[in-house]
Amino acid sequence: MSTPDIVSRAEWLAAREALLEKEKHLTRMRDQLNAERRALPWVRVEKPYVFDSAGGSKTLADLFDGRSQLIVQHFMFSPDWEEGCIGCSFGSDHIEAALVHLEHHDVSFARVSRAPLAKLLAFQKRMGWRGVWVSSLGSDFNYDFGVSFRKRDVLRGEVYYNYRKTKTSMEDLSGLSVFCRNPDGELFHTYSTYARGDELIDTTYMLLDLTPKGRNENGPHYNLVDWVRHHDRYDDVRRADATA
Repeated sequence: MSTPDIVSRAEWLAAREALLEKEKHLTRMRDQLNAERRALPWVRVEKPYVFDSAGGSKTLADLFDGRSQLIVQHFMFSPDWEEGCIGCSFGSDHIEAALVHLEHHDVSFARVSRAPLAKLLAFQKRMGWRGVWVSSLGSDFNYDFGVSFRKRDVLRGEVYYNYRKTKTSMEDLSGLSVFCRNPDGELFHTYSTYARGDELIDTTYMLLDLTPKGRNENGPHYNLVDWVRHHDRYDDVRRADATA
């Protein structure tokens, strides 16, 4: 980080006021974008998805838990992994603090992963999370919502992710999907976002963006795996694994 100019308080205030105008513009643009997101058309969910949960088999409708809106975190946890993705865990740490507020504002939340339920529950216990976590192993759910890919497609070297063809060597990637249920019990898919689109849940990033060094992700990967760990591993000398 290069050292910025050192100025008087009056000069700093003038620069800060100029930046405030840009911040206000961004706030207005974000409000407009949020309104456009809410105005997107919906797609009726007609496939009967069933998940394995701690309370037995659950349908997608069951995950609403009596509320009209549902946010799903597509949590990267492949069936052969022994622990969950570091980046998805980073996001989950933030979501946990918001659950009580979401649940009292007509929004339910669930994590969905392809790993067997026993692995999910063991990792959830280790992380100390309470949010609902279900296994979609054996279901088309992850594939239909664009976060998991058949081996044959990965071997070809190209999959459809984040609304475009992209290269990946992984069978599972991350994202967020939103669903709504009307009074008649019909389910609708309203929104999904992937890749950097799900950064909005990472409030640590929002705070880091306020600091002089910012996110300070200077390599080798130039993303969160340069520094983020599972929250019980920050004293561990091992480095983060960019593939997990």
